[in-house]
Amino acid sequence: MLTVEASRERLSRLQTVLQQQNLDAAVIGFGPHVYYFSSFLVDWLQLSALALTADGASILIAPNKAPSVSAAGEIGTYEARWNATLRPNQAEEVAGMLVRWLTQHRAQKVGMDTSLIGSQFAMRWNGPIQSLDSHVWQMRRAKDPDELALMRTAISCTTAMYQTAKQILRPGIQELEMFSELHKAAVLRAGEPLSALLGNDFQSGSGGGAPRKDRAAQAGELYVLDLGPAYRGYFADNCRTFSVDGSVSTEQQRAFDAIAGVFPLIEKTARPGVRCRELFAIADEQLQSHYGKPLKHHLGHGVGLQPHEYPHLNPKWDDVLLEGEVFTAEPGLYGPELRDGIRIEQNYLVTANGVESLLDFPIELV
Repeated sequence: MLTVEASRERLSRLQTVLQQQNLDAAVIGFGPHVYYFSSFLVDWLQLSALALTADGASILIAPNKAPSVSAAGEIGTYEARWNATLRPNQAEEVAGMLVRWLTQHRAQKVGMDTSLIGSQFAMRWNGPIQSLDSHVWQMRRAKDPDELALMRTAISCTTAMYQTAKQILRPGIQELEMFSELHKAAVLRAGEPLSALLGNDFQSGSGGGAPRKDRAAQAGELYVLDLGPAYRGYFADNCRTFSVDGSVSTEQQRAFDAIAGVFPLIEKTARPGVRCRELFAIADEQLQSHYGKPLKHHLGHGVGLQPHEYPHLNPKWDDVLLEGEVFTAEPGLYGPELRDGIRIEQNYLVTANGVESLLDFPIELV
């Protein structure tokens, strides 16, 4: 899990934001945010919350019993289950506890995130409220060492999954069988169940999508495997495309070469201060000049506690790379001539002078 020491440092950063914004306190109710600041990862069926005052007092509200470790100064608990049945009114209960605690600490102007608990808190709080969303999302961009350690484990799960895929891939394999075997490989590599449902793309002869019932991979098709396992709250997001029968057409090879050529350009250009729109334009020009088709979707995105975070490698945003953040680059080309597309995706850590590739698995079609 996230370490208590690092989470306390993150709480200190949030305290600085409160002071800069002239806020008396913060209410954090979105589960990943709570985990980030407290080191407590709540079960997905239950709710937790965190409150912090501008002078540094803090409380974690946890379901059922106090966790063994937490970065918060105090811990409050509530019953998330009654006689083993989950309560549907957890958010109301937690919001009431937060109101009482902040009233005791004489808070008036409160910043809060957007969450189910936040909405219940807002209905009960008599003082002024300000959104903290933009501040918290920006804080989460640069990853701390404890976050990177969890992400490296999640990324290692994708390595195990691709190794498994290459062993079992053959014409006739069912998409659901592929999905099940890759999920098994990820769980065994993680040494525990994944912390979120295994998402992304598991279709053969398609640009992507969830595995389909009674759909078997066919000779000549390309199998796009865009994998997003989550380990202790943190996601990986990598993609490889494999030939189902080991044969590659001239058209498929041309597209693959154009896509593979994007990554040296990204690795040469990406560094702190570079605009993400510039990286998108570089990838788009590479695909158009070497294959004659544009990049039809984003080049990539940040990844961490969510599958998609800042930065956005997308012309609809104007983000600038920051040292310490992790992003994906996933150029792709699609069409019936490719049976039905190729996408390759790498995870990168932005370093002081460039980027570090976090996935050590070959980029290849066979």
